[in-house]
Amino acid sequence: MRQPLTVRPGEKVRLKDFDPDYTGGIKNKKKAREELEENIRRLSELGYRLYAENRRSLLLVLQGMDTAGKDGTIRHVMKGFNPQSCQVTSFKQPGIEELNHDFLWRIARAVPRKGNIGIFNRSHYEDVLVVRVHNLAPKREWQTRYDRINLFEKMLVAGGTTIVKIFLHIGKDEQRKRLQSRLDDATKLWKFSRADLAERQYWDEYQKAYEAALTLCNTDEAPWYIVPANRKWFRNLSISRILCKTLEKMDPRYPPPEKGLEGIVVE
Repeated sequence: MRQPLTVRPGEKVRLKDFDPDYTGGIKNKKKAREELEENIRRLSELGYRLYAENRRSLLLVLQGMDTAGKDGTIRHVMKGFNPQSCQVTSFKQPGIEELNHDFLWRIARAVPRKGNIGIFNRSHYEDVLVVRVHNLAPKREWQTRYDRINLFEKMLVAGGTTIVKIFLHIGKDEQRKRLQSRLDDATKLWKFSRADLAERQYWDEYQKAYEAALTLCNTDEAPWYIVPANRKWFRNLSISRILCKTLEKMDPRYPPPEKGLEGIVVE
């Protein structure tokens, strides 16, 4: 049975209905990697055209539990983009200045400018995920944020930013394996934190928080994609396909050249 990557706006998302091990029936990982490399080359071309056009922008939002592959996605899928026109913003625990503003203030400052591609490693959704799970704000406050996020994203889209929101869906046992691999590998030990184990204890609460965000903030303007993330190669391939399809639909064009260039010979 084919597993969808999206649900229609208005439908309730139940993560138990999405298998994090799903690979779309693809068994040949070599061919999958070959397609990924071809997609990366295509993304490079489309990203260059978007930069040259300089009229619109693309925002990729990556969310997921710890070890779901946000960093890996950026490293393996986005490598074809020109660093000059592609910026990554990692949203960590907000500082004093950020806490003295509305929760969307720091997000708005990082939105990609025209011609550029912005990547959010975590995002404004932390304010209806971590904040909700750990009671960092009153319920009456974070409950209003779903509508405020929708209005914010609708405003961005109206201004020419196409938003691609990816939830990296990893299973609890797969997360355990990846955390253990960090402990067992000296080159990955720096990535491990005791805080990861503490957050793991809230797994069920995070699943409920994600289901709410995926349901309430899944709009026609900015839909969510639920990407199975237990198999890293399939995760990367799926996201490369989504980005190719998105940019091809945007169809960025090179701007017309200056008039009167015909026949000029540079000496």
